[in-house]
Amino acid sequence: MKASPLIRRRVVLAADAFAEIVVWRVHDPVPPASHPSKYRLAYVVGGQCVLRYDNERGMGDHRHVDETESVYAFTTPEQLVADFDAEVKRWNREHGRA
Repeated sequence: MKASPLIRRRVVLAADAFAEIVVWRVHDPVPPASHPSKYRLAYVVGGQCVLRYDNERGMGDHRHVDETESVYAFTTPEQLVADFDAEVKRWNREHGRA
């Protein structure tokens, strides 16, 4: 069974910044995850990805903030988008873009 798209959008947040959010429902979880979602969310500023949430085979759910990678506790697609949005706002505040 193919993946079913749940969310696919690109949002321009500034002249030099955008967020891309893509979430699919998958038939079989992407190991080692146990949930039926595959996703990639990225915040790009000045042509550089400064924030990314994704899950890939063998890596599980995780996020990248600048050069740091950490585990992400996925619950639902809705919460994923909310967490990403909060992280974008935090990143902007911390980098004088608020």
